[in-house]
Parts: sequence; structure tokens; C-alpha cells
Amino acid sequence: MFSHIKDLQYNAKPSQPDPVYAKKLQEILGGQFGEISVMMQYLFQGWNCRGNSKYRDMLLDIGTEEIAHVEMIATMIAQLLEGAPAHDQDQAAQDPVVEAVLGGMNPQHAVVNGLGAQPNDSAGYPWNARYTIASGNLLADFRANLNAESQGRLQAVRLYEMTTDPGVRDMLSFLIARDKMHQNQWMAAIEELEQMEGAVVPNTFNSDHERQDVAYTFMNFSEGEESSQGRWAQGSSMDGKGTFSYVQNPDAVGQKPELTPAPAFIHGTLPSTPSQEKDI
Repeated sequence: MFSHIKDLQYNAKPSQPDPVYAKKLQEILGGQFGEISVMMQYLFQGWNCRGNSKYRDMLLDIGTEEIAHVEMIATMIAQLLEGAPAHDQDQAAQDPVVEAVLGGMNPQHAVVNGLGAQPNDSAGYPWNARYTIASGNLLADFRANLNAESQGRLQAVRLYEMTTDPGVRDMLSFLIARDKMHQNQWMAAIEELEQMEGAVVPNTFNSDHERQDVAYTFMNFSEGEESSQGRWAQGSSMDGKGTFSYVQNPDAVGQKPELTPAPAFIHGTLPSTPSQEKDI
């Protein structure tokens, strides 16, 4: 059961309207790494959790907090649009750089949403549930969560640099700090699970079914050999069960693919005869 508190988790009030910035802010609301994505990702991971109850509780704690962040950003966007009539778009577009790069105010903010936020990214693409990951393997999921928080914090920091509005920066400073905590949270949870289960996901697969001769081999498949100097090409493997090696010129050991002609009902290209190939 969810219960809504009418006060925001933190202040979300700009100093003045800015419809162009409202369009930018849509990215950390409805973008791939926005607050809607992590909200849904954490909640579904929590609801689906079959592991230790502390992980379920932690996931639902952070997932519910992300609902608060969605509300904060949506409120901020709506207030950035207050008192910002459509002609502001024309004024912004007087600067050719603004016109070319930003495209001015998002007209849907006025036409479709009545000066409100929308569950879309900054380019107007609708939020997509395919952005979320809830695999049932907590280590795999927590690594995805760490990536989501890393990308989300990066975008929030960039947005902080794109405004001088003290109210917007104040809200972003809170979100950026929470993203730091959440990255540390996922790193702590990942470390805990790795100590219990090992570093490779899944850890339950019988390694006898793997080709051991390539399990710890880094293969040089591009020009240059700088990659040979990396940690991934020498020394003990990260799971502690092997030793990294480097292959400078990996061989192709598979067969040459030769597909049989498609049956007639497929209406594919007819196979050529040796005489036809000679003529070509």
C-alpha cells in the first residue's frame, strides 16, 4: 500500500519561468535513465524479489523514494512553464544557436499538457518500459542499477551546468547528492553479493559446460595492441578462478557457413549453377 504525503521530499521551485529549460529537464524525468525508469525498475525488482528480505525492503525503500523524485521534477517542469506563453518560444528562437540546438519550447507542453510535465524524454519520445531491468538475479540487477544511477547523475550534473537559476540548481543539488548515495548503495550491495556468490553472473551454471580454453582469454580483434596493457589481459581473473591471457592474432576456428537453398514457397533467390557463376 502506498500513502502520499502532500509535501515534496525537497524543494522544487524555480526562480523564474524558463520553457526552454523545462524541455531539457524532461530528460531526467522520462528519458532512458530518468527518474521514471529507476522508479519502475526498483519497484519491480522489489516486488519480484525472492531473496533475503533485506534486499526486498531496500529495493522498495529506494523505489518509493524515486516516486518522490518523479513528483519533484514534474512539479519543477510545471513551474518552469508557469507564466511562459507560447510567444516565449519565438523569443528564444531569435538566437540562431538556440533555434538550431534547442528548438525552443516544447509545443506539447502547452498544446497537449496544459503547461505541465509529460512522461517523455527531452526529444519528446515517450517513456518506455523496455528501459527497465528486473531479471530476478539480484547481482545482475544491482549492476544495472549502478549503471542507471551513474548515467542519471551524469545527466543531472550536466543539467546543473546548463542553468543559473538558483531554485533549479538547489533541487538538482539534492538529486545529485541522492544519486551519489544510491551509487554507493548499489556498490555496497554488489560487494556483499559478490562475497557470497562470486563475481560472475550467474554463479550457478556448471563451468564444466563452458569452453575453458577461452573463458579467460582476451582476444585482439582490432588494429593496435594497446589493449594488451590492461588489467583484463594479464594476471588473475576477477572471479579468482583463472588467469587472464592475451591473444594477439586470434584464429577463426568455426566452419564456413553454407546455407541450403530456401524451399520454393519462400520465393527466395534461385541458386546459381557453376556455369552461371563462370559467366558472372
